[in-house]
Amino acid sequence: MAVATASEWIAMGEQNIQQVSDELEHRRFMKALLTEVRALEDMHAKGMFEGGIRRIGAEQEMFLVDRAHRPSLSAVSVLDQIGDERFTHELGLFNLEANLSPQELGGACLRRLHEETDEVVRLAREHAAKSDAQIALVGILPTLTKEHLSLGSMVPKPRYFALNEALMKLRGSNFKFSIKGIDHLHLEHDNLMLEACNTSFQVHFQVEADEFAQLYNIAQVVTGPLLAACVNSPILLGKRLWHESRIAVFENSVDSRSTAHAVRGHKPRVHFGDQWVDESVIEIFKEDIARFRVILTTDFEEDPIGMVARGEVPKLHALRLHNGTVYRWNRACYGISETGRPHLRIENRVIPAGPTVADEIANAAFFFGMMAKLSRSIDDIRPYFNFADVKANFMAAAREGLRAQQIWFDQKQMTAQELILDVLLPLAEEGLREASIDEQDIEYYLGIVRKRVDMRRTGARWQLESLESMRGKGSSHECLRSLTSSMIDQQASGKPIADWSLAEFCFAQDWRESYRTVGQFMATDLFTVRPDDIVDFAASLMEWRYVRHVPVEDNEGHLLGLVSHRQLLRLVARGSSSEVMVSEVMHHQPLSVPSDTPTVEAIRMMRDQRLSCLPVVDDGRLVGLVTEYDLMIVAGRLLESYLDEPQ
Repeated sequence: MAVATASEWIAMGEQNIQQVSDELEHRRFMKALLTEVRALEDMHAKGMFEGGIRRIGAEQEMFLVDRAHRPSLSAVSVLDQIGDERFTHELGLFNLEANLSPQELGGACLRRLHEETDEVVRLAREHAAKSDAQIALVGILPTLTKEHLSLGSMVPKPRYFALNEALMKLRGSNFKFSIKGIDHLHLEHDNLMLEACNTSFQVHFQVEADEFAQLYNIAQVVTGPLLAACVNSPILLGKRLWHESRIAVFENSVDSRSTAHAVRGHKPRVHFGDQWVDESVIEIFKEDIARFRVILTTDFEEDPIGMVARGEVPKLHALRLHNGTVYRWNRACYGISETGRPHLRIENRVIPAGPTVADEIANAAFFFGMMAKLSRSIDDIRPYFNFADVKANFMAAAREGLRAQQIWFDQKQMTAQELILDVLLPLAEEGLREASIDEQDIEYYLGIVRKRVDMRRTGARWQLESLESMRGKGSSHECLRSLTSSMIDQQASGKPIADWSLAEFCFAQDWRESYRTVGQFMATDLFTVRPDDIVDFAASLMEWRYVRHVPVEDNEGHLLGLVSHRQLLRLVARGSSSEVMVSEVMHHQPLSVPSDTPTVEAIRMMRDQRLSCLPVVDDGRLVGLVTEYDLMIVAGRLLESYLDEPQ
């Protein structure tokens, strides 16, 4: 039976996509959008959508990393070498995406999906190696730094720059957000590249038009526990945050709301939703047109309503493009198969990439099984749940993974781990069996999920536990490189995450890659004083924390001065210091550098200026400190590495 190709099923392709430049163009595109919605309504009323068949599909996103296990900006060259139409670029030059072939649900479909995913990952690895790069499957790459999130790291495609410019224009300000986990990240960023921090294994589930509302609501209900089982993104920019930090990062990275709109409660362009679907997919498209301003335009058909009246199938370019700029975690998708029949899909976007292909297919099997069983056994799931509880389940799973509290039928509350093991895995098993999936595949893939959940060994917990085991053995950057190195090695083994050993600190790594800029090794856990503090407080900090320099800052974090141990000794030599203020003895306007300053440059600056301490300042605010002692560690590590090399 002929089915849609991967590119037809999933991608918009290389259309003439550009930013909406003026009001006239905006009105033309809006008219096209409204016309296409009416055409979609006519298609629904005439029963034109494909039915009688369930298909599944997926998109595999991945990171490119260099030999130092940092992002590799090699996507363009790797894609040129691969020459496979299933592959395409993503937003960042360190990302790749492969669109996998749709499979009819049943029989060996999961195994075939696994085999093709293995194939595209193998191809990516082989061709990445030619560019001296490797492939990492993870929701957020632990070694990403802010320097990788500039427009220079964006794939040089006009549509990406148009999207970036349009979102920034709508916002009227930089992207700002704060995430609290084990650590706290407060970030301000001036472009769209935060979106490139995230990679996923997006799965597609084809449904009939008349059952779309029923199945979409079910997808919303199961997404929380699904996410809890597969979290794999706990680290962003060196901070330990949510178990699936992608959720918070993505919602903020393409947030087009101005401050005024955010205060009024407008939804961000990435969102879970706030209500059930009542009748059909058309409700979703209408809401997204009503809520979210058009930011891109493309060529569109002149008379889609007339095409439907004549029995022709319109491509609905305008509707699909606008839908592609609104990122629901369960997104409605319209497509056309090879036979020319239109169809509808639910695209679940919450499953992160990795830790292995086996884990990804197991997560997909879990989702498809829950969908299949609940769609057969419950006509309308809405009476059994409050939507607010469903959304709360999702957010709790993103934050806490398997220990998150989940509310299920009859308002029963339990941890995600208990819910999955006791209720949802047996339910998914029945669903896959009723869908005629091969018995050995049901046992294999759901067994992967069961073992992972039973051991509480998600990708997120593996990363966090591995970092904890490396505490004190090296700098944060060195530990994150060791973590990523172990991740890539164990992914290549194909063993699911439940069978992995914790990452170990790699003493043999090339130390130079962890000390190229001061931001990679500077001290960030700083104890500071204010100008109106008494000097005795600064002296006490030095004694308590075994430091010889204390920065002086204001309440907004702006660097105002520096107090050194030498200055305090001079003060003591002159007499009592009990009534002296910090402002009277501090060195005003000390020399500072940004965090991306090359280490060699900082060393020369400290040597030439005879500095024993160098504050690090970004965007006017103190972010770190580099001292002579830090540079001694750098020099020692690099000298040891050099002397150990065979002559």
